[in-house]
Amino acid sequence: MIVRQFIHWIRTAPAGERAEATRALARAWLISDLSADDRIAAEGALLMLLDDPSPLVRQAMAEAFARSLDAPGAIVRALSADQPTVALPVLEHSPLLIDADLVDIVATGSEEVQCAVARRIALPVSVCAAIAEVGCAAAALELIENPHAELAPFSWDRIVERHGHLAAIREAMLVLEDLPAATRAALVAKLSETLAQFVVARNWLSADRADRIAIEARDRSTMNIAARSRGDDMQGLVRHLRITGQLTAGLILRALLSGNLDLFEAALAELADLPLARVSALLHDRGGNSVHALLRRAGLPEATFAAFQVALDACHEQGFVDSDDGAVRLRRRMVERVLTHCETDRGATEPLMVLLRRFATESAREEARLFCDELVADDAIDPVYDDLIAA
Repeated sequence: MIVRQFIHWIRTAPAGERAEATRALARAWLISDLSADDRIAAEGALLMLLDDPSPLVRQAMAEAFARSLDAPGAIVRALSADQPTVALPVLEHSPLLIDADLVDIVATGSEEVQCAVARRIALPVSVCAAIAEVGCAAAALELIENPHAELAPFSWDRIVERHGHLAAIREAMLVLEDLPAATRAALVAKLSETLAQFVVARNWLSADRADRIAIEARDRSTMNIAARSRGDDMQGLVRHLRITGQLTAGLILRALLSGNLDLFEAALAELADLPLARVSALLHDRGGNSVHALLRRAGLPEATFAAFQVALDACHEQGFVDSDDGAVRLRRRMVERVLTHCETDRGATEPLMVLLRRFATESAREEARLFCDELVADDAIDPVYDDLIAA
């Protein structure tokens, strides 16, 4: 009887009053102890209200049902397909929408709709993949900042591929501690490419000069990323570098001259298609022939073999540095030793000599910068020490 009176009244009531009455009816459905007949009548009235011309009415229903497991499934699905002002609460919160529903909504929805889905709690891999594949940049950003989203590695890579040129996307991803090393490297490459295009467009540098600087900066960043990568993360990074054409002889030589044996071994294992343990054993063979055979199998230029051998011998003699600085900075004495050897080696090519000279300059500047930092730190400590002595 009450529902019948409600239906008669709502046909002529103002939109605002209809919305409040609809909200009350929806709450009654959820929390009141309705009889079976009353529940059927109430559901019929709510289904009828899905056709109400005022979005205020449908929005009131969406807000009442958005978080409930007991809401009528048919009504929730209808609300999720309504205009954004009505659908957003349901899309963001309703536990009644299954993964397939959400994937379809992402594929066909507007930017607002995609962002609402990206904010959901416990967002599964399949929905994250859909947003990464077809979602707008704003939805991708919401996904990155959602701590409950389950992103597979390929989804991270797809976001970088589609939106990595945007600063907001890069910044949101780079602050994540558990971001895969391969994805971090892809972001750095995007940033290098974007900066190179910017300076060329401004006529600040020639295209060739900008590309060379960008590649050098990218390689240094790769060393930083690799220094903090272990196990599967390192393997994923090396595989990414190979696929993208970054796993060059120059980068591998930089890894060795920086004392990063983990990256050096992983790179050769990837290129030579050998187990990592086998590569490690070959590199610790002091005879030399096994190292050359490994480098040849990895497809590295034969002109670089002497440089690799001298650098590897220096590593064995000096020992490897475990600190973060030692893992990412070129070691000056090692670089100069390799450069000196190659200057008297008739087999050394001009590109290799140019690369080694750049490494020598870079390592000298890095060492000078570190020396100056240490001097400044000592100057800051001395006054404090003197004050303590005077006291």
